[in-house]
Amino acid sequence: MQRRRFIHHSGIAGVLAAGTAPALVHAQANLRWRLASSFPKSLDTIFGAAELFAKKVGEMSGGKFQISVHPAGELLPPFGVVDGVQAATVEMAHTVPYYYFGKDETFAIGAAIPFGLNSRQMSAWTFHGNGLKLMREFYAKYNIINFPGGNTGVQMGGWYRKEIKSLADMKGLKMRIGGFAGRVIERMGAVSQSIPGGEVYQALEKGTIDAVEWIGPYDDEKLGFYKVAPVYHYPGWWEGGPQVDFFINTQAYAKLPAEYKGMIEAAAAVAHIDMQTRYDAKNPAALKTLVKAGVKVLPFPKSVLDEAFKQSMQLYDELSAKNPNWKKVYEDYSAFRREQNLWFRFAESSFDRYMQSVKL
Repeated sequence: MQRRRFIHHSGIAGVLAAGTAPALVHAQANLRWRLASSFPKSLDTIFGAAELFAKKVGEMSGGKFQISVHPAGELLPPFGVVDGVQAATVEMAHTVPYYYFGKDETFAIGAAIPFGLNSRQMSAWTFHGNGLKLMREFYAKYNIINFPGGNTGVQMGGWYRKEIKSLADMKGLKMRIGGFAGRVIERMGAVSQSIPGGEVYQALEKGTIDAVEWIGPYDDEKLGFYKVAPVYHYPGWWEGGPQVDFFINTQAYAKLPAEYKGMIEAAAAVAHIDMQTRYDAKNPAALKTLVKAGVKVLPFPKSVLDEAFKQSMQLYDELSAKNPNWKKVYEDYSAFRREQNLWFRFAESSFDRYMQSVKL
């Protein structure tokens, strides 16, 4: 009688504390999924987030739920993973939503848009604003449910053969630039190119492009861009906080037992945090190495930033007038951005400015 009363009052928390939790997992059947990444295996930071995710799911399930992780091109083309998930060719993918803005510009808001949210603000909008709700409503049109799976933090502004000194230097510039930002630089007279990460160096080396942006010092050093384009501009105004997502086929997800769904959510959260902390830890040393190699680290001229901002805002107004999906999500996103920047101006940015001005 006492034992029955104990279980009744303590609920599942009491059962877990009593040491019977493994029964919840052991009752489930073995399951194997495939995850297609948009990134090459050589990038331990961004590709590594998917590996960490799969590892955690395996551990939490006691080996019952196994997810194999496949680099770009192994199962699907780097930019073909959304089609693969949508058609159930694979159960899930790890990718950057803005790669697919050609399907609908709203995809870009799920990752980063020029002069958008920084990484902390993006996580706040996603988890405690309306971000996750709105983006899931949108992704459902593509037979996808998403789980945030990483953020690089604000990125650098890319590698250039020649320094950008004025707006005139943007005219005719052929640049590999990820996602939605290509629309903006085209309005500034440049030519955007969408090239998977594993193919960028060759395009830069051959002169097919004049400039390239990827992520930041740690990845960029490994990819060797500085060997052919020695000017490193900043900031990446188009990627203040780009979010990487796990995309899962909705039918495959719906078939999962509740315990496995919980494992996916928990493992994605671990990967989400791990990616940015890894970048933040590794970028400083990599930047120093690049400078020692002769790289010129230079800010964009204010005239370039001002024109980019102007063109971005005009583009967003145009999209709101013709794309109802964009309008619905962007109205909420932009209102959240306004409030976040008000708060960050008083606390975060003023603290950062002071700390970066003193000698440590």
